[in-house]
Amino acid sequence: MVTLCWAAKGGSGTTVVTTTLALESTRPALLVDLAGDIPAVLGMAEPDRPGIADWLDSDGAPTQLDDLLVDIDDLTVLLPYREQHHSAMSQPNVAAPARWSALGAWFDAWAQNVGGEVWIDAGTGPPPPGLAACVEHRWLITRPCYLSLRQAARDAVRPTGVVLVDEPGRALRARDVERATGAPIVTRLLIDPRVARSVDAGLLSSRPPFTIRRSLRRAAA
Repeated sequence: MVTLCWAAKGGSGTTVVTTTLALESTRPALLVDLAGDIPAVLGMAEPDRPGIADWLDSDGAPTQLDDLLVDIDDLTVLLPYREQHHSAMSQPNVAAPARWSALGAWFDAWAQNVGGEVWIDAGTGPPPPGLAACVEHRWLITRPCYLSLRQAARDAVRPTGVVLVDEPGRALRARDVERATGAPIVTRLLIDPRVARSVDAGLLSSRPPFTIRRSLRRAAA
């Protein structure tokens, strides 16, 4: 299973949600960092090797991606963003369509070979259409916010599911979110300040709050 996660606007916790989905998977998981924030969220040092941005900017074979993986724990590996050579083409949304097709095929092969799952953090804004076309699941991470939903409705990439980051006092309800996005809600998270404290302390991988684990474990199953 390959799942692409993104938010239409910032502040929805896309990186935290995607990272926790990978960590809570009961199967081998590949966590893909297209936004460049996952090492910081996990309290890891920045990888000292090239990353997916460099691969997208090259003509290297997909098999080279195996050499870029970094272990997070016994079941989870990270494909980091790390950009060693700056160029316009190394920005993910600018990569050639053929590179996205090759990357999508490699994700499928990795998941099949290890019997695992691939979770992609595409950050904020519409994800690369070439990649979105290659994946099985496309999950929008959003709050019940009118501006976020309006932006999501304008984007060319359509979600197949929604992770709703719920907060008290919002006028919009779950059914409004589903109607606006045209996709079902796969899980709901309540705003919990303990999650932010866990991220700030670099403890998301070792001591994630139970509230986010409980909600996302079901979605990752």
